[in-house]
Amino acid sequence: MSEKNTGATLQHLAAELGGYLLERNWQVSTAESCTGGGVASAITAIAGSSQWFETGFVTYANSAKTRLLGVSEASLAQEGAVSGTVVEQMALGAKAASGADLAVAVSGIAGPDGGTRDKPVGTVWFAWADASGTVVSECYVYQGDRAQVRYQACVTALRELVRLASV
Repeated sequence: MSEKNTGATLQHLAAELGGYLLERNWQVSTAESCTGGGVASAITAIAGSSQWFETGFVTYANSAKTRLLGVSEASLAQEGAVSGTVVEQMALGAKAASGADLAVAVSGIAGPDGGTRDKPVGTVWFAWADASGTVVSECYVYQGDRAQVRYQACVTALRELVRLASV
């Protein structure tokens, strides 16, 4: 996929998300690790996104996840940063800290190193916290190089936010 098409897809999803959020007068926040702010970048590429994007947390280090989002040190020690429990805490922490109606959290292993038998390169956990406070997490295993894994993760994060905002 060319860079132009890649950007267009993220831009389309972010614009669609913004439309739904504006209709509901909602805001969204992001808590990102392996995507390094890619979801927030796609959102803020949309003119007027300040009306519906509250804040983005790039919490690459575990200490930042704990300090900024309230992720439990015990969860990080027991399950690791790439886990359902941790991304759920990240999403809820981002939602609480920002006051946004929706939040997404992303943590994964983009590669090329860092994978294990249980969590191979391409493993990415997501959590989405909705307006009611419900949080749902899912794990995906993507193929490709670091850039491809990060791109696919951004697309997944935005697609589910669009679904949640459109319900």
